[in-house]
Amino acid sequence: MPHTNRVTPFGEITASPARGAWTGNRGGRLHREDGTLTRRWASKHWIICRLQWKGWRRKVMGPGYTHLFFLDEATAFAAGHRPCFLCRREAAHTFADAWRPGIKVPEMDEALHTARRGPQELVRARDLTDGALFTDGNAAWLTYRGAAHRWSFEGYGPPECLPDGPVRPLTPLPTIALLAAGYSVQIDPSAEAD
Repeated sequence: MPHTNRVTPFGEITASPARGAWTGNRGGRLHREDGTLTRRWASKHWIICRLQWKGWRRKVMGPGYTHLFFLDEATAFAAGHRPCFLCRREAAHTFADAWRPGIKVPEMDEALHTARRGPQELVRARDLTDGALFTDGNAAWLTYRGAAHRWSFEGYGPPECLPDGPVRPLTPLPTIALLAAGYSVQIDPSAEAD
């Protein structure tokens, strides 16, 4: 039975046998000894980490913190995470510098936490940049190359027309601004399929 440690673009933590391209955490331990979750986050430091780094091996549902897994970086961004300054130093600095040169980590984390907790304003899907995810009220969709791709734990569906009406972005607005400024987000290769 899979652990409850896969993250959706809505920020929900659930169980799925599908594999992810990234791991991360939300500032600490979120689970009991039996693996059930007790909370959604331990701090405002929601990070995206490499699956492997310097040979470190940690227990997935270990005593220190709960490993979470994401389909891709776009999913992790939609859920409100940012690159880790330890194992993803270059990406983290690129992310921070695109935000504002000299910004401090607590300031970014506070802004992302506020964006995660509050309702996102409606936007036109056509105005979203590649790598941003939105919801139509039912499913999560990736905006990529002028099309919408339905999200799942296994990957993205084939390209469909972007909706004409307003949509609710899942990716926090500060992160959308960084994508629009040129941050190169990793997107699962399934989005390339026709």
